[in-house]
Amino acid sequence: MRLTIKKDVYLAFLRKMVEKVTPPKVNLVLNLNKSTYVLGENVEGELAISSSEDFDADDIRCEFQCVESAKVLKPVYDATLKREVTREVWESATLYFAKPSLSGPIHISRGFTGKFPFSINIPVTVKPTLKSIDRKVTWSIKGVIAVKGRPDASSQTLEVQVTQPSAAPIIKEREVIREVVMIPCKYCGALMPQTETVCPNCGAKRTI
Repeated sequence: MRLTIKKDVYLAFLRKMVEKVTPPKVNLVLNLNKSTYVLGENVEGELAISSSEDFDADDIRCEFQCVESAKVLKPVYDATLKREVTREVWESATLYFAKPSLSGPIHISRGFTGKFPFSINIPVTVKPTLKSIDRKVTWSIKGVIAVKGRPDASSQTLEVQVTQPSAAPIIKEREVIREVVMIPCKYCGALMPQTETVCPNCGAKRTI
C-alpha cells in the first residue's frame, strides 16, 4: 500500500515537471478571410481550437506584428583572423505589435473544439510589406493560448501581405474655351470684347 502511494506521488510529481516544459496538447489553426490587406484595413478571421488535454487557459489571443529588417555594416570579431572586421549583417526592429485577447480565463476540457473570431486593425501609419535586397518589412500573425506555469501553445505563424491604399483619382474640371470677338470703340478706337456694353478704356457706352 505504502509503495503504491509513493509511486502515485512520484508520477504526479513527474507529470508536473513535464508540464512545466511542455505546452498543452491542443491544436490551433488560424484562418484568415484573405491573404492581402491594405493599410488601415482590418485583418479578420478565426482561431480554431481542438484539445486533447484538460487544462485552464489564462488567455486566448492573437499576436500581430510588423518587423523591419535591414542590412547594415557592423564591426564583428573574426575568431579566425583574431581581429574585428566590418561585415554586412541583418538588424531587425519591431515597428508594431498587438496582442488582442479573444477570450479571458477559460477551462478547456479534453475533446473541446471551438472557434474564436477576431478583427485587428492595421494602423495606416505603419509601413507596408517590402522585400528588397537590403531591406524587408514583414507582417505576421499567430494564435496563442497562454497557460500559467507552462509554455504557450501556438498556431503556425502566417505572413500577411500589407499594401499601400491606392490613391484616389484626381478629376480635373473640364475647361471650356470660348472665342471672344473684339470690336473697336466708336469714340477712342480701343479694342474691347463684343460682350462689353461700356468701353474699358474711355468709359463710353457702346452704341452698336
